[in-house]
Amino acid sequence: MRKYITAFLAIIGVSLIVASFRAPAQAPATVQRVDSLLEAVRQKHNLPALAGAIVTGKGPVAIGAVGVRKAGTEVPVTVGDQWHLGSDTKAMTATMIAALVEQGKLTWETTIEETFPDIAATLPPELRRATILHLLSHRAGLPADTGWRALSLSGSLVEQRQAALKSAASIKIESEPGTTFAYSNWGYVIAAAMIEKIANAPWEELIAQYLFKPLEVKSAGFGGLGTPGKTDQPWPHGADGKPMFANGPTVDNPPVIGPAGAVHCSLSDWARFIADQLRGARGEHALLKPETYKKLHTPPFGGEYALGWIVTERDWGGGTVLTHAGSNTMNFAVVWMAPQRDFALLVCTNQGGPVAGQACDEAASALVRLHLNL
Repeated sequence: MRKYITAFLAIIGVSLIVASFRAPAQAPATVQRVDSLLEAVRQKHNLPALAGAIVTGKGPVAIGAVGVRKAGTEVPVTVGDQWHLGSDTKAMTATMIAALVEQGKLTWETTIEETFPDIAATLPPELRRATILHLLSHRAGLPADTGWRALSLSGSLVEQRQAALKSAASIKIESEPGTTFAYSNWGYVIAAAMIEKIANAPWEELIAQYLFKPLEVKSAGFGGLGTPGKTDQPWPHGADGKPMFANGPTVDNPPVIGPAGAVHCSLSDWARFIADQLRGARGEHALLKPETYKKLHTPPFGGEYALGWIVTERDWGGGTVLTHAGSNTMNFAVVWMAPQRDFALLVCTNQGGPVAGQACDEAASALVRLHLNL
């Protein structure tokens, strides 16, 4: 995933830059116009499917979906289809942990050593001091990944995530916690292991209890999409645009890495989460306290990375905007959120690779212009 976040940061540095403007009165964006914009981008990049949504704090303004679920078939995607969010899961994991912090079950400064004293005794001294805040902001000094496939061969998911922590015993920490940004799926898995220990339940149950249920997100699941062998959901495609050999829940990264990037859901349900993030950022009624969203949306150690969000500036967003991309190499999803102007853009495709990333970025830019009537 590090290569995708690096590529994505390069993309957002030069695109989605719209000239300063005076915001017009709100004009409804029709699904037909969204579909037309998405179809132009889809055809340009020869993607199997492309879906997008414009969202405000009140919910979706418009959702569109174009193309087919699987290249070489004529089965169309629908606005009710589910999409793999990849590392856009990270903002969800961070928000769920924030709910536990509000309940006093842990703090942002809870360390690995406090949570797992026995395991911590085997870890590099620097890592023992790493906190939840370090882990969620990619400032724990950890490499991007570990041997996920090997870890997934035995034990429950809770045991596998603890094993992911134990596997750090033999590594050299790349930097002192809190000092250097280094994108790390490993950090999110360890953070999940900590809250699993504290709350005595697997991450999958906790995110459903503390996030999906209260936000009425009903389509969310984990892993690859669809019934194996059936085109009942968008089929995964490689960077070359060719369908993968199979589909279904197991066609994904191993479930142990779920907290870093395994959620799938419909665009309307993703919009429920994003609408809540918008409301929280604006100090409006939301799932958590306004100060909690400020914590989630503010880089704690400088730079651009907050807790599951990249924070940057765009004129079209009125200043500060938040963004993130996600991919399991077979799907791609991106979100742009502009709290000061109370809107966000969501774009998904069932293809991985840099072309998919560029297409999603172009589609998001087109949706910005549509929403703001530029």
